[in-house]
Amino acid sequence: MRGIGSISSKIIACLVGLALLLGGCTNSGTVSVRTVPIQQNWELQPGKQIAGYRVASGLGDISIEVKGEPVYAPFDGLLQPNDIEGCYVYTSPDVPAYLFRLCGLERPRVGDVQQGQPMGRAQFLSFATLRRQPDGKWTMVEPASDVLNRILNPNGMTMGNAG
Repeated sequence: MRGIGSISSKIIACLVGLALLLGGCTNSGTVSVRTVPIQQNWELQPGKQIAGYRVASGLGDISIEVKGEPVYAPFDGLLQPNDIEGCYVYTSPDVPAYLFRLCGLERPRVGDVQQGQPMGRAQFLSFATLRRQPDGKWTMVEPASDVLNRILNPNGMTMGNAG
C-alpha cells in the first residue's frame, strides 16, 4: 500500500511544521530567568497555591480581560521569564527605574522586542508596575494609564474609558 508511507510522511511534516510554528515565538533558551526581590511581602502573591489552585495576581497587580488579543511592547526593551511560573518581566532603557511584570501571556516572545511589537497574547493579563528602590529591591506602584494603553494598543492611543 503505497499511500500509507506518503500519509505518514505528510503527518510527520505537518507535526514538525506545527512544532516550529508553536515554538517559533519563544526563545527562552537564550534569555535568563529574572528574580525580582519585592519590598512588600504579602502572603498571597502570584504563583502561590491555595487549595490546589494557582494565584494569578495579588495586591498591587491589575487584571485586564484581553480576550486572546495581542499584548504589545510599550517601548523598546527586553521580555524575560520571571521566577514566578507563567509570569514575565519587561524592562526598557526608556524607563530604567521601572519594570513591568506580566502574568498570563500565551506564547510569549522572550528576548529583545521593539516598541509596538507583540509580546504574546492573553485571555487575562495580570500586570504590575514596580519601581526600583535605593536598596535594590522593587516596590509595587500604580500602573500608568498611558503605559497600559501602549501595551494594549500598538499605536499607543488612548482607547476606552480608563476611569
